[in-house]
Amino acid sequence: MHDTAIPTRRSTYAWAFYDWANSAFATTVMAGFFPLFFKQYWNAGVTDTVSTFRLGMANSIASLIVVLGAPLLGAIADHMDKRKGFLLLFSALGVVMTGALYFVAAGDWQLAALCYVLAVLGFSGGNLFYDALLVFVARPTQLDRVSALGFALGYLGGGVLFAVNVLMVLHPDWFGLADKSAAVRVSFLTVAVWWAVFSIPILVSVHEARTPQPTRLGAALRQGFSQLRHTLREIGRLPQTFLFLLAYWLYIDGVDTIIRMAVDYGLSLGFPSNSLIIALLITQFVGFPAAIAFGRLGERIGARTGILIALAVYVAVTTWGAFMNQVWEFYMLAVVIGLVQGGVQSLSRSLYARLIPAGRSAEFFGFYNMLGKFAAVLGPILMGWVGVMTGSPRLGILSVLVLFVLGALLLLKVDLARGQHDAGNAV
Repeated sequence: MHDTAIPTRRSTYAWAFYDWANSAFATTVMAGFFPLFFKQYWNAGVTDTVSTFRLGMANSIASLIVVLGAPLLGAIADHMDKRKGFLLLFSALGVVMTGALYFVAAGDWQLAALCYVLAVLGFSGGNLFYDALLVFVARPTQLDRVSALGFALGYLGGGVLFAVNVLMVLHPDWFGLADKSAAVRVSFLTVAVWWAVFSIPILVSVHEARTPQPTRLGAALRQGFSQLRHTLREIGRLPQTFLFLLAYWLYIDGVDTIIRMAVDYGLSLGFPSNSLIIALLITQFVGFPAAIAFGRLGERIGARTGILIALAVYVAVTTWGAFMNQVWEFYMLAVVIGLVQGGVQSLSRSLYARLIPAGRSAEFFGFYNMLGKFAAVLGPILMGWVGVMTGSPRLGILSVLVLFVLGALLLLKVDLARGQHDAGNAV
């Protein structure tokens, strides 16, 4: 039995600031400068389709490693009572590997990809332990509010540093930097420092309760895999929940692929890198208020209808993107994606919450989160492979339509009433 740990205002904000800390990596590195620099600096002289394929493989390998490690990491978080220690370990891995990108020489795409994969592992692994600490910083009645606080600070923190990094790239002379390449490389260092500094509060001010006899690693592994098998069996007894999860995996893979590959695609079309980065910044700041508005829309018309509207927008955006020729079109697409990106994620979570048994949310959401980490495995490979096989990045981006369309069709087949009934009767 866990000792009681009374949440404090200080611990709550300290926890939420970790989202502020590591979201800089998600925005500046994953979505922004790494795809740009990977193509222009570390893959200079390589055809666009080949560099896109290499980036897609790096993203897919990183996601796959996280997926395969998720049961292990979840078991450690649940049974060993060393959440902060492992959070520090994975955060340190992410910080060091992000900073290491500064030192990777031009043309050395293999080392750049390796550093990136390890940094993503640190980012994603750290998030698993960060999530596990939520119950120690919020009372049961405050879980939604505190979780939303972290989400909000993540958008703001990632956006603030990214805005500074964009200024560095647009005006390197303002910061005493030689050129844009130097500015991008220094941006990787700023993310590492930002991530490290703003991780200090959670390590100092968040205190986790301890069990009298924490589980050893070997037992934790066995229990984790046993729990995963049990959850899989339970989901098999809830066919509508299983159908939704399959739909979710497909369409959220498409969403994550667009996020991670958009800048690379714009470069393949010959758009200026400055314009692409500004477009990404637009998406970041449009996304937060739009997610809140989309949530309210979902309350009025239903979560599934809201998700389907968002997916229809993604289909239109992807189709338009395959035929666009002007930079202003990329800006427009950035705004439109910002309007639906947060909405499809938040409504998916709330819809899933209606399809799982009461009192077992941690077990089922653990699987949901693992599935979410599995996203962006298929999409980047599909986009890169089609681009290489056809020689056309436009056909590569068009291939992502398969994920949105199949996901939407499966979602339409989910019988929500039956699913809620089955979940309510689950033992």
